[in-house]
Amino acid sequence: MAEFRYMVDDVEAAIRFYVDMLGFTLEQQFGPAMAILSRDDLSLWLAGPMASARKPMPDGTVPVPGGWARIVLRVDDLDAKVAELEAAETPFRNAVVSGPGGKQILCMDPSGNVVELFETV
Repeated sequence: MAEFRYMVDDVEAAIRFYVDMLGFTLEQQFGPAMAILSRDDLSLWLAGPMASARKPMPDGTVPVPGGWARIVLRVDDLDAKVAELEAAETPFRNAVVSGPGGKQILCMDPSGNVVELFETV
């Protein structure tokens, strides 16, 4: 199983987004500090502001959400998933784009982490 960690501002909001909107299952929650979710063979660790993963680095840099690194989630019907997320007022970074292997779009979780939704064509 692959494990991926996202820094999040609000663990509860992130859990609701990933479970309700993207089909993850909550495996463990450690109060407001951290949660572990799963989907297929991916384990997603959500680290809130109180998590050890958010402690400052030796140079003082504090890990924060966001950026361009992302998990890629395959979906069967991208248009339907986009409509569902739009109805829930999920922000997107782009419109659906098509390439040689399929089509994709980038949405953002409640903390601004990027999630790529991908449909193979």
